Amino acid sequence: MRFTSFPVLALVCAFLAAPAALAQGEGDVSSIYTKIDFETGCIRTSTDEVGADFSCAGHRGYGILFAESDLRQSVFFGYVGPWYADGAWESFGPFNQTNDTVEWRLSGGRPFATILRWFIENSNPDTGAPDEAHRGQVLVVSRVAQPGEGGACVVGYVDALANPNANEMARNVADTLAADFTCMSDTPVYHGQRGPLAGDPVRAFGQ
Repeated sequence: MRFTSFPVLALVCAFLAAPAALAQGEGDVSSIYTKIDFETGCIRTSTDEVGADFSCAGHRGYGILFAESDLRQSVFFGYVGPWYADGAWESFGPFNQTNDTVEWRLSGGRPFATILRWFIENSNPDTGAPDEAHRGQVLVVSRVAQPGEGGACVVGYVDALANPNANEMARNVADTLAADFTCMSDTPVYHGQRGPLAGDPVRAFGQ
């Protein structure tokens, strides 16, 4: 597997129109939802024989860096720092893909974390091929990089199949951990119950 090199951008997607919000929470900490739209909201920044990199519109200038390589995906959010130019990748070992809906957690209107559902394409041990019965779902909580600060990374995981209140748990992880999480030194972990279909994380950062 290659580690995707992301372009150092301010971001290209800041010049794209952000997708319309689908919902808005209440109170100082709230949620807003946007779509990753590859047809109208993303710019392809590189392509090779196993995947591609995209810069996508997010929420009010907070962009999305999306990469796919060898049937696995990686996503970073916000004003990503220049150290990602040397290569950054956060995904899962098995084949996987993300949902297209991003939940942004906002404090005072400023995005500080995101929640994105990932589908883990685990193989059936009898056939060696992925199937629906072995498909996992994980809510991935990420830190949103702020202007001039640059720290974007995964802060935690919640197995969406093993925890009936997975969405609430993911929001709690976002609200309590994202702001003080130090990318490249702190290690994200699973929160709550973890079932057999949740994938093992794979991480690498540029130096």
